[in-house]
Parts: sequence; C-alpha cells; structure tokens
Amino acid sequence: MAEGVIKRVTDKGFGFIDAGTGKDLFFHMSNLDGVRFEELYEGQQVEFNQGEGPKGPRAENVRPIG
Repeated sequence: MAEGVIKRVTDKGFGFIDAGTGKDLFFHMSNLDGVRFEELYEGQQVEFNQGEGPKGPRAENVRPIG
C-alpha cells in the first residue's frame, strides 16, 4: 500500500491525497475502507491502493494510518 497525506476534503464526498509524486490523487467516499468520509480531515496520514478511474489515477481502499 502507498502512503500519503490528505490535502483537501470537499463537502461533496471527495478529496485529494498528496502522495509525494507531484500529482495529487483523487479519492471518492465510495473508495474508503473502514472509515466514514466525515472522519477524514486535511493533513491526516492515510494509506491506499492506486487504481484507475474514468478520469485517470485515483486512490482506492483509503484508510487512516494509526
């Protein structure tokens, strides 16, 4: 699993993760694993699998570390 930091969380059910690659990864609330969207916050460390969505790379199975 890859690791990153939540860079932005929106009120529309999606957000972006800074994985240290120079490009942020999109994630949707349907791609969370064991956590509710409302429990996530900007600056939180997460782990995830990188997948492919209809518009390009995205984070899947997103869950907080710790």
